[in-house]
Amino acid sequence: MSDAGDEERAEAPVPPTGAARRGPAWVILAIVAAALLVCCCSAVIGLAVSWSAGLFHPG
Repeated sequence: MSDAGDEERAEAPVPPTGAARRGPAWVILAIVAAALLVCCCSAVIGLAVSWSAGLFHPG
């Protein structure tokens, strides 16, 4: 005879562990790193354009 509780436990999804559980965290960190890279590069480009336009030159 099988118990109804055994069937429920057999069908219950197993929570991911190890690298499978940390996968989304790596995706979030990659997105944050990409956003920081884009922000820093755009800031450097903006400073270079401002410098070449003479906004930082005295007088």
